[in-house]
Amino acid sequence: MLKGMINIFNFFGNKQSFNLVSPVKGKTIDLSDTPDEVFAERMAGDGVAIDAIGDTFVSPCDGIISMIFRTNHAFGIKLENGVEILVHIGIDTVQLNGEGFTRICKENTKVKQGAPIIKIDRDLVLKKAKSLITPVLITNMDLIKNLNAKIGEDCIEGETVIITYKKK
Repeated sequence: MLKGMINIFNFFGNKQSFNLVSPVKGKTIDLSDTPDEVFAERMAGDGVAIDAIGDTFVSPCDGIISMIFRTNHAFGIKLENGVEILVHIGIDTVQLNGEGFTRICKENTKVKQGAPIIKIDRDLVLKKAKSLITPVLITNMDLIKNLNAKIGEDCIEGETVIITYKKK
């Protein structure tokens, strides 16, 4: 009987919150402070940025790796609930044409939160790119009712919650 009641409540409105964890060790910053207007003005989606100090980028959630850019500087994940996530490693890193980025995971792979996706040569990327600030975005915001980005948090890859959200 109780299980049936829970299903009825879910039918009338899912109040469930979802979490995304940090894909890299660092500190969260407001997306508006990202040194790239596409991200700062939320043209590609909404979320949070991480001032990365780590060198391994992991999945911020369970899902399927929907794409990894040819240059390995960004990857997308599709969640079971239909939400799509983009992790863009650094600013102006596409110009490195893959130099300093090593792909650990393949596209269309089902991953668990914390699974390694990309490893970088931190020194090389820092020397040649504008920044290692890493935006973590929900790209299909039309599905999102409420997004809460945690700002000013020290974070550990695969562990620290950086975004909570509810679907419409």
